[in-house]
Amino acid sequence: MKRPLKRILAIRGIAQVLTVTIGLIILCIVFGIMNPIFFSSRNVANLLRQIAPILLIGIGQSYVLITGNIDLSIGSVVGMSTMISATLMTKGMAPSAAVFITIICCLVVGLSNGLLVSFAKLPPFIATLGTMTIARGIAQIANNNYNTDSIGEAAQGFRDFFYYGKTLGLYNTIWIAILLWLIFNFLLTRTKSGRHIYAIGSNAEAARLSGVNLVSTTTKAYLVSAFVSCIVGLITTATSGMGTMDAGNSYELYAVAASVIGGVSTLGGQGLLFGTVIGASIWGVLQNGLQFAGAPVAIRNIVIGVIVVVSVLLDVIVRSGNVAKKKKSASSM
Repeated sequence: MKRPLKRILAIRGIAQVLTVTIGLIILCIVFGIMNPIFFSSRNVANLLRQIAPILLIGIGQSYVLITGNIDLSIGSVVGMSTMISATLMTKGMAPSAAVFITIICCLVVGLSNGLLVSFAKLPPFIATLGTMTIARGIAQIANNNYNTDSIGEAAQGFRDFFYYGKTLGLYNTIWIAILLWLIFNFLLTRTKSGRHIYAIGSNAEAARLSGVNLVSTTTKAYLVSAFVSCIVGLITTATSGMGTMDAGNSYELYAVAASVIGGVSTLGGQGLLFGTVIGASIWGVLQNGLQFAGAPVAIRNIVIGVIVVVSVLLDVIVRSGNVAKKKKSASSM
């Protein structure tokens, strides 16, 4: 029993994941005491469905952060996905074809981000800030600067698949998030590409000298981010039954929150997607619980913002302390 436990505790980043998991449990207990409705089956189902999109964009941001970069275009890609898919369906295109075209368009943004950062050597903040603006512009002109009409009854199957339908008692949105988490967690932890992603974030130059293709690996991370953002956009379209140009606003913050609260380092090279699940859950529980407590939206945003800043600050302090210890031990040798 001790050996498996030691292996688990030896995983880099697991300490923060365990800490925030305890924090999540405490939050749930507190909000449950404040309002017993919090633990009602209806609220739990809606809470899980609320967490699912945040988990998805958190997965994408986690991939990028682990490489030592950041993706500010996530929210705009969500909006672009929403508007392109809804516009195509309101023009009479079959939902399956509209979904395929939307995914291709979003992947182009991810590809652009990856190449701008890794090949053109642009700072990720600047590169993704630019594509964020471009993607939001595409969302605005997709339907001539208007929100779309209803996607209609012909798209009811699309809406059921991405939002309203249930499978084995759970909303399909939740199953989509679980499935994609399983896939991307496997790719990150069990494949060569996943090891390369961690290697780049730890030390890009050392990774390059070891034979890691920096351009290809970085681009893959941004493609994952664009893909999951696209899926969230499709979920948004299914939820409202129309396309809105401001869809995805502030989702960059939510993605970073889910990642860093869950222990993904903003300095790269460290993080677990299980932690992203906990981070997204904390975000959802705080939003839901504070809403039950009657807290205004402004207070909820302030609380989330403070938690993100504190999480990043703690990460920087811990990583800086580790670096200092390594330098001290190296000099003593």
